[in-house]
Amino acid sequence: MKKLIEKIKKSVLVKRTTTILFVIILVALFISLTLWINKLNLNPIDFTKEKLYTLTDTSKERIANITEEVNIYFVGYSEQDSIMDLAKQYHSANNNINVEIVTSTSRPDIVQKYGIEENTSCIIVENGQKSKVLLVEDLYVADPATYEQIDITEEKLTNSILYVVAEKIPTVYFLEGYSEFSINGNMSYLAIYLANEITSFKTVNTVSQGKIPEDCDTLVVNTPNADFDDITTNAILEYINNGGNILWFNSVSTKEQNMPNVNKILATYGVAPFTKGYISETDALKRSSTAASIILPEVKYSAITKNVSSPVFINSSKINFASDEELENLKVTKNVLLEASETSFIRTNFEISYNGKLDSEEGGPFVIGAELQKQIKEENTETGEKVSKLVIYGENYFVSNYTIDSTSQTPFIAYPGNRQLVTDTIAYLVDRQEDIVIRKDTNIVNYTATVAQNNIIQWIIFGVPVIIILIGILVWQHRRRKK
Repeated sequence: MKKLIEKIKKSVLVKRTTTILFVIILVALFISLTLWINKLNLNPIDFTKEKLYTLTDTSKERIANITEEVNIYFVGYSEQDSIMDLAKQYHSANNNINVEIVTSTSRPDIVQKYGIEENTSCIIVENGQKSKVLLVEDLYVADPATYEQIDITEEKLTNSILYVVAEKIPTVYFLEGYSEFSINGNMSYLAIYLANEITSFKTVNTVSQGKIPEDCDTLVVNTPNADFDDITTNAILEYINNGGNILWFNSVSTKEQNMPNVNKILATYGVAPFTKGYISETDALKRSSTAASIILPEVKYSAITKNVSSPVFINSSKINFASDEELENLKVTKNVLLEASETSFIRTNFEISYNGKLDSEEGGPFVIGAELQKQIKEENTETGEKVSKLVIYGENYFVSNYTIDSTSQTPFIAYPGNRQLVTDTIAYLVDRQEDIVIRKDTNIVNYTATVAQNNIIQWIIFGVPVIIILIGILVWQHRRRKK
């Protein structure tokens, strides 16, 4: 009897040991598999509708050929922050881009170099001596129309990488002193959009400086309210003769203005003086329902407008040109960018409230956007030539902070077609094609998807092993009862 009992105990002990060993092996296999997957650094599953944490193909294409070492330092962030999921994909796309979380303890040199205060979160993109610092507030913008939050993290990161590896950063200068429109005032939204791209911008006062700066890649002239003085005129003409490019906006004037110096500069490109009057539209499909003077111009295909659709213009003026023969004599070629339709007309009497066209009023179509390229022969050379480009729009409000009326909350520049038109025009004139625009509407639910993702990961890490262990115990209990 005693021997029988000993035999049973030994048999049960062997089965129990086998079961426990089996469970241990399963857990060990799971842990090994988990560590192996983590080592592969696979991209996390992105459940967000806008793919907030997935690097787009656009970014991958732009950074694919970077051969210089770029370091992205995340100060005040942790591995658990969702932005790190996106950041690590830059390294996966290009091994020359390194991502590192730093603190005042781990990298005091970085913190001191950039003067980062305690408890401050920021991102530093660095390549040698060139760097760009992004604050948390730089990664989001509010849609002026809907007030929804728009995530521009990827846009900022990718453009910052391209910024620090670019051989030259183009500079746009805004002429000061002659217009009610100002990049530091009622065009401040444009300043924000330019800051998101690989472009720097400054202002120039030719009266005090005497010339257009040598690093000017494009000069922006907003609607002149007064004629240029001789200093400014000569400075701009010299800039043109050196092959400089100009972006010119011209809104409607309520009265005839005598501006011989302004007209002298425009005549260099074969643009005739502007006449008083604004364009209105009779076709309901080509205008706003609120006013006939808010028109939807036809976009002509060009290198500038290929990605542009549905810009919105208000009180646009007609652009007048010299004859084809005169343009040829000036060595100027014209390319129409925007046009008001055949159903549009020009109103010169601002007292008339009637929206329809009068018999006495000039009918369309009208050119309201054009590019003019002028061939300039270099001095002391027989064949050497350079080109000066002028892109001119018969409107200025479309790039401003002004709204359609007092009840609207949307600035004109915030309309996608307007924003795209001006930024693409500047990119073309400064010969820059590297910048990208990636905007992901978060609809105020920025982190919901990340929580769901974390829940799934936590379930895989902790839930699956527990289930395996429970199954092992149940199998062991079942076998024990059978015996």
